[in-house]
Amino acid sequence: DKSVTYTETFKFFMTTTLPNPHYSPETSVKVTLLNFAITPSGLEDQMLGIVVAKERPDLEEEKNNLVVQNAKNNKILKDIEDDILRLLATSEGDVLEDDTLVDKVTDSKAVSD
Repeated sequence: DKSVTYTETFKFFMTTTLPNPHYSPETSVKVTLLNFAITPSGLEDQMLGIVVAKERPDLEEEKNNLVVQNAKNNKILKDIEDDILRLLATSEGDVLEDDTLVDKVTDSKAVSD
């Protein structure tokens, strides 16, 4: 092993022909990955996001909050779906008479609305 002096101006670029490369978590947190295989609409969305972040940071913050809230809601719905499937699998007899299952389905409808 040999020590190398560090300089702020050092840059290291790597390229790959892999369509969707996977790197270890240790590598991913230390680098910035750029995907140059982008569609015109994807590029337009990215550029619009940059402009909105500069011009109206409040809207960008609101968008980020909505994205986080959407992810949370999707997780909640997935958990409810898993609970319903588990209750259906363990239910004995008529499923319409299983109060727990009926309540869970009713709750899931309220959450999804």
